[in-house]
Order: sequence, then structure tokens, then C-alpha cells
Amino acid sequence: MRQLELSKAFTLMESGPVILVTTHDGGQDNIMTISWTMVMDFTPVFAITTGEWNYSYAALRKHRECVIAIPTVDLLDKVVGIGTCSGVDTDKFAKFRLTRVPARHVKPPLIKECLANIECQVIDIVEKHNIVVLQAVAAYVDTTRKEKRVVHAVGDGTFIVDGRRLDRRKMMASKLPAGV
Repeated sequence: MRQLELSKAFTLMESGPVILVTTHDGGQDNIMTISWTMVMDFTPVFAITTGEWNYSYAALRKHRECVIAIPTVDLLDKVVGIGTCSGVDTDKFAKFRLTRVPARHVKPPLIKECLANIECQVIDIVEKHNIVVLQAVAAYVDTTRKEKRVVHAVGDGTFIVDGRRLDRRKMMASKLPAGV
């Protein structure tokens, strides 16, 4: 094996999928792209990594709610564009022609063009590691959408697209919660 620089080790484990997170700061909606995500357990608890460097972080801290929107591969250029500009001076919904859909339980909107949306409440912020822990309060999936492949960031400007799904549910039945 060839040694890899430690500064690049994260590219071996980069999680996914890449998500969009909508926030509302009391005056306007914003969207940020996040590639560092984690499912906390089988309950609807998730974590994202973000901090002061993202304009939306202040809205997350103050209003303690957001929407996780899960885009598909056909939205990749918009996802990258959203992640490379700032909500300080850009209405990202307008610039990237995305449709706001009112959420039922939180102020930030869902994104119509995404495969799925999860309304969330912030339940913890681990400032030492810039981790925002989110409790889902509602989830929606667009079952009519033809494109269902999501993208995963490698962390070096490249992405991997979901491929063939392999079913091992019978083998794992004793470890899965009922209904999954």
C-alpha cells in the first residue's frame, strides 16, 4: 500500500449524501450545501457539520430549525453553485431557480426539486467540533421523481453517484427496527 497524506484521509471516509439545508433567519430563507452528515441512530436524529463560516449557522443557532433537502444527481451543478456563494448577498432560491414549499412544522421551506425533505429541530450544538444535532419532526419523499440517485462528495471536488442497490434485508432482519 502507498502512504496517504493525513490531510487527505477524510476523502476515504467522506459520508453522504450531499444535502441542502434550508434555514430562515427571521427575514429571509437561505440554502447551504453540506457534505458532512451523519445518521445518529435508528430514531430520526441526524448531525451536520457547520459553523461560523456559513451564513446559515447564525439562523440555526438562533431559530433552532431547518430543513434537510436531499438532491439528486441532476441537481449537482446547482448544489455546487449553492455551496460556492453566500446567502449574505445572494437569494439562492432565485439564483438557482429552486421552488420553496412551505413546511408544516418549521419556518424554513422545503425544496420542491429535491427527492426528499426532512423538517428538523436543532436539539444540540457541539461547538468544539462544529456539530449541529437535529431531531426530525416530519419527512417527505417525492415518489414520482424519476431520478433517485444521490451524490456523495469525496472532499476533493469530485463526487460519486449512487449505483445499483444490493438487498441484504433478510440477512440483517434481526438488526433492523420494525418497518424499515
